[in-house]
Amino acid sequence: MLILVHNNGFVNSILDEGLKPISIVEVGHSVTKTLQLIAANNSETLVVWCHQMILSHLDINALDDIFHHRRVFASFNPTDTEYLPKQLGYVERSFAVNINKTVTYPTWLMSSYVGGINTAVIKKLGNNIKTNQCLDYYLTSIAKLGTTEGLFCYSEPKLLKTRRPEITACKTASTAVLFKFVRQHYKWVWVFFLSFGYLVFEKRITLFLLIKSFFIKQLKLSFDLERIPITSTKTLLKEKTIDVIIPTIGRKQYLYDVLKDLSVQSILPKTVIIVEQNSLEGSISELNYIHDYKWPFAIKHTFTHQSGVCNARNIALQQVESEWVFFADDDIRFNTNFFQDSFSEIAKYGASVLNYLCLQPQQKQTYFKTHQTSVFGSGSSMVKTTALNGLRFNLSYEFGFGEDTEFGMQLRNKGNDIIFMPNIKITHLKAPIGGYRTKVKQLWDNDSIGPRPSPTMMLLNQTYFTKTQLLGYKMFLAIRGYKSSASKKPKRYMKNFRKHWERSLFWSNKL
Repeated sequence: MLILVHNNGFVNSILDEGLKPISIVEVGHSVTKTLQLIAANNSETLVVWCHQMILSHLDINALDDIFHHRRVFASFNPTDTEYLPKQLGYVERSFAVNINKTVTYPTWLMSSYVGGINTAVIKKLGNNIKTNQCLDYYLTSIAKLGTTEGLFCYSEPKLLKTRRPEITACKTASTAVLFKFVRQHYKWVWVFFLSFGYLVFEKRITLFLLIKSFFIKQLKLSFDLERIPITSTKTLLKEKTIDVIIPTIGRKQYLYDVLKDLSVQSILPKTVIIVEQNSLEGSISELNYIHDYKWPFAIKHTFTHQSGVCNARNIALQQVESEWVFFADDDIRFNTNFFQDSFSEIAKYGASVLNYLCLQPQQKQTYFKTHQTSVFGSGSSMVKTTALNGLRFNLSYEFGFGEDTEFGMQLRNKGNDIIFMPNIKITHLKAPIGGYRTKVKQLWDNDSIGPRPSPTMMLLNQTYFTKTQLLGYKMFLAIRGYKSSASKKPKRYMKNFRKHWERSLFWSNKL
């Protein structure tokens, strides 16, 4: 391990893990160039950078736990300001921007204050990312491009002994740099959105920067990080016991097939927790095969007249006892090595939350790299039970949209990353009855002005987006809706759009 001590991006000294100076390359260069020089001669070394004013706060003892495999890229900004301006929210739709700085949080927003990366990653990048630029820009660019390629990027407060040392605020990039970043890392259309956002919400004309961005090329890197073999040093597997949660409604035969798939697993679940719903008064369970058939696992069966998948999963979560929980739907199929393969991936990546490839029978797989994901599938994920402590599905989302995304955000805000596993597959049959196909009357169904977007999606974005992200989301919906609007008169259209938006806000607040 090497530690680069820097002042505003230029290396003052290079230290070993005992904080003793060593001379392996000449100091005085930028951190970006020094990283390249070190990587040229050290193929598998963790390199940590730390601003000289917080070196005394660096927690050396935490580094092995943080960088538990070679594709972890972590940094921490202990201030309240980020390098990229808040106006990034006009174009960015992910939850990576609104960072929870009290926990390990998945994000591609990197910081020059303190962080680390393995030289194996730097070598894979080659000369694709120029080193003659600001350290914060360089690090953020690597992370933004690398997350979909299998680089695991985090804001990591454990890098420092003192989470919020008293230091000067991070220098924010200029508007010109933001336009450059958006042009290099997003599709070309988003620089127009950025410029429009400045105009609409800040009354600022950025036409010159918009035109200037036309002469900047988008970064399209071709590097295969999965060629860097990894095995996590985290110990997440002890008992290897599994409870399976299945909410079901009106899908007797489909659920039976799921149980049959579970019964032939090479690693059997310990318990299958079924919550059966039927809102008809006087109805009884139709799942006679639970008791008529001898299953190789225990079955906990709850029958309730209260319909709703959020409520059903909450009932099931209260009954979990095993080390791991598989969140399943009642109309999926999977092969006999499903859990065995899952445990292999958990050991490899040190992941506490897995999100599986879930396709309908005629769908084709289009992405093949294991990576961090913004998706949590409440019917296609496996989670370590300790990560679920204190978490429940939010009943405000019942019969709406976004309940699984919101639960995923609860997991992230407790310090858990969600890893997409493209090599472990689930077939989703999309059974024609049950679930949300049961007609439910929403509070706003009789509203004379229909809320748009859906109040549950508004609630989700109000909760987890930044203010500028919410404004950008509003602008995006307005532009997209105009294309399909019956009225092409801009003033009339925007008047109607605002009415629908305000009703969505109203019902979101009610929820």
